[in-house]
Amino acid sequence: MSTEIQEMPEQGEIILATITKVMDHGAYVTLDEYDDIQGFLHISEIAPGWIRSVNRFVKDGEKKVLLVKKIKAGDIDLSLKQVSKDQKKQKLKEVKKYEKGKTLLENLKEKVKLSDEEIEKLEDKFYTKFDSVYDGFMEIARNGISVITDLKLTKKITTAIEEICLKIKVPSVEIRGIMEITNNSSDGVEIIKKILLDTIKKESTMDITYLGAPKYRISITAEDFKSAEKSLKPILEEIQTNIEKKKGLFKFTREESKKSREN
Repeated sequence: MSTEIQEMPEQGEIILATITKVMDHGAYVTLDEYDDIQGFLHISEIAPGWIRSVNRFVKDGEKKVLLVKKIKAGDIDLSLKQVSKDQKKQKLKEVKKYEKGKTLLENLKEKVKLSDEEIEKLEDKFYTKFDSVYDGFMEIARNGISVITDLKLTKKITTAIEEICLKIKVPSVEIRGIMEITNNSSDGVEIIKKILLDTIKKESTMDITYLGAPKYRISITAEDFKSAEKSLKPILEEIQTNIEKKKGLFKFTREESKKSREN
């Protein structure tokens, strides 16, 4: 997302706006990301079907995610009903990232006593490498200050960024489930134990806990649910294949996933 203030948005763009004046035929809004220029949300674009009262859907001071429907002669026509749930969710996520990035830059500004101009130049440098300042700081928190070596920042600034990133709690998710594994061979327990230990050695983000025969809990930690699922699937397939090769039985049941909070 380009979060710099521009003169006008583009047609079809998803924007964040603040309702400033509700009327019988619609509502006036200001566009938060465009220096609070004004747009209009017509009653026909607020919700599907007939609307008896605009106030039921929008209120003064509320922030709404809107679609730029048309721009003509400086007038900006907007739509609320044409914004999908996914578009709304994505936009709010981007805005949240932008605001967090601004807070991190403010912390850096105070820490190193940088001027507004220096902070602006630093922000521009981050945008040459990352989708947002926040994404940049999170990448540093995960992988170390070396990820911004190519930005050629001063030692004073990189040291301060590193100190800030050391205090950031990187968000993570945990997915887990119960494996029921049996092997009726005389050395069945040892077979199961060896297969599970060999699997653990290959994956540092995974943990297997013995719950009492025949149950074992497997959990895997990653940055997001998509990455965790991608990692877990081949691990389970490998365990199942190796267990069944040794004439054993394998069953997996998912448990509730967990998500850590981020700073």
